[in-house]
Amino acid sequence: MSADWQLLLEQVGNKLGQNVGDSRRFFHGRGRSYEGLEQVCVDSFFPALLVTFFEEYEGEVELCEKLWQMAEARGYQGVAAQRRYLPGAPLQWHFGEPVTDPVAQRGDLKFPLTFDRQNVGFFLDIEPGRAWLEEQVRARAGQTSAKMLNLFAFTCAFSAVARAAGDIDIVNVDVNRGVLNRGRENHEVNGLSLKGVQFLQFDALRQFKRFDRRGPFDLGIVDPPTRQKGRFDVSQNYEKLLRQLPACLAAEADLLMVINSPRHSEAQFRELILGSDSGYEVVARLEQNPDFPDRDPDAALKMLHVKYRRQSQ
Repeated sequence: MSADWQLLLEQVGNKLGQNVGDSRRFFHGRGRSYEGLEQVCVDSFFPALLVTFFEEYEGEVELCEKLWQMAEARGYQGVAAQRRYLPGAPLQWHFGEPVTDPVAQRGDLKFPLTFDRQNVGFFLDIEPGRAWLEEQVRARAGQTSAKMLNLFAFTCAFSAVARAAGDIDIVNVDVNRGVLNRGRENHEVNGLSLKGVQFLQFDALRQFKRFDRRGPFDLGIVDPPTRQKGRFDVSQNYEKLLRQLPACLAAEADLLMVINSPRHSEAQFRELILGSDSGYEVVARLEQNPDFPDRDPDAALKMLHVKYRRQSQ
């Protein structure tokens, strides 16, 4: 067994010994903190253990076997490997039995997953953002006019977390009808009321005027893809979107702005936001998910709490 493997197995073993209820990352090689393991990640979606290889790695099946030897004793059903370096990111169950209906668990909430797709449907790294959102919604308890905008909603996990935290109207916007349908299912499977929750298939940038009048919103999530071919590129389009956004915001609003681009530093992200509208104020960067250590904080996921206040004319 290589020293690299020993480090990975020790980390996974330590986390297996903790509460395995909530889904979490057991090993994060992509943060480049572990030499020789930069292209390997291990996620726990109990009772499934998912190993992701971003590049071909010598001894992939043997590594999965070592993980299975530890996970089986903790009640896991199977170990699967997803190979992102192959077309279609194919998934293979190497040990144990396939988990036919995998879910991400977050407290009392469950989010059905699609292991046969590159993005399984739930992002573990942005958990600090979901916790921030819960606090924001609870702080607005009793405000009958509270509204939330969820741009680039994907499978609407933010929306489900917000609705579970309190009674707030929510508008989810995504260009992909398929993920919005999954977002609706995420609410239904958790018994969350859909009253006041909308799922709109719009291009957040190009069709802004199709949803901006559904506000004003005093709470917002802006979590775009780094690069979506033909649709959105953070280097070219983020600033334009942030210039448009105040048109649908309340006089005061709290926003979570996210960028997942290692090429953009925190300082550059802050500059982009503050240069887009004089009403924006960066309150703080949310702390990184401890399960996602990164050698370079500027390369890691950046989540900023931004306060918007409309300026006097």
